[in-house]
Order: sequence, then C-alpha cells, then structure tokens
Amino acid sequence: MQIRDERPDDAAAIARVNEAAFEGPGEARLIEALRRDGAVVVSLVADIDGEVVGHILFSEVALEPVRSEMADVIALGPMAVRPGLQRGGIGSALVEEGLRRCGKLGYGAAVVLGHPSYYPRFGFLPAHRFGLRCEFPAPPEAFMAMELAPGGLEGAAAMVRYHPAFRGP
Repeated sequence: MQIRDERPDDAAAIARVNEAAFEGPGEARLIEALRRDGAVVVSLVADIDGEVVGHILFSEVALEPVRSEMADVIALGPMAVRPGLQRGGIGSALVEEGLRRCGKLGYGAAVVLGHPSYYPRFGFLPAHRFGLRCEFPAPPEAFMAMELAPGGLEGAAAMVRYHPAFRGP
C-alpha cells in the first residue's frame, strides 16, 4: 500500500470510495465542493496496486473569536476506506500521514468530528477540554482535538467554524 497525494485523475475513484464507505453521495459532494472552493489543504489516497482504496482530506477551520496568537487549526474529514478493506490499517495510515503533513505545514492543532472510539488512538481528546465547541450539534465525545505542535491549543476557547461546504448547498 502506498499513501500519496491525491492527483486530478483520482477524483472519480475518491468519489466511489466515499460513496461506498458512507453509503451515499454526501461526502463525495462535500469533497468536490471543497476542491472547487480551493479549501483543500491536504488530500491523500491509499493506493494498492494502482487502485484508490482509501482517502482522507484536511481543510482549515476558523475559530470565533479569532485567536491571532494561535497557530492555524486544521479539520480532518472526511476519511473513508473501501468497505471490505476496513479495519486493516488503511485508515490509520491515512490519519497518521495526514496529521504528520499538516504539522509540517505549520498547523498547530487538528479537530475531527468522528467516532469517539477511533480517533483517540492518534492523540485526539474531547475538544471541550481545550474550550473548543463545534458549530454542529454533536455529542461532546464525538468532537475531538489534538495539538500538532506544543501549545497548539493553548488558550483556544472558541467556536470552531468549518468551511461553508460542510453546511451543505
């Protein structure tokens, strides 16, 4: 398996993986909207023998009130692995490499709205511990954050606002 940057010719395969993993077109449409708006910061695929079997995307979020003294915060999601290949380490490899690249790009922290039993293994903690709130209604344990750099969430108390594409058409 190879984890690599998304290429333009991967778009259809990425859409298929997301549609299969999420049982519908919502996430594939979200990814296309983020691409169209230039909001994609990191987009990686898992490639096995030339076939895209997994995908992860990161986009910036805004904090309200703005914290000018903080490093930028990145959002993980969506992340998908083709059904039948899930629970085999592909998702973990995508998350680890994506977070590493975001840290190298200078992001101080990452947030994710996801499964509370999955993301803590990478260092995510409930975001409310940092004073962060999600703009979307979600159980507190499902909205998580982690520092990508020491002090990346120091004094972070704020509402996290995702790109408008996350709010739908």
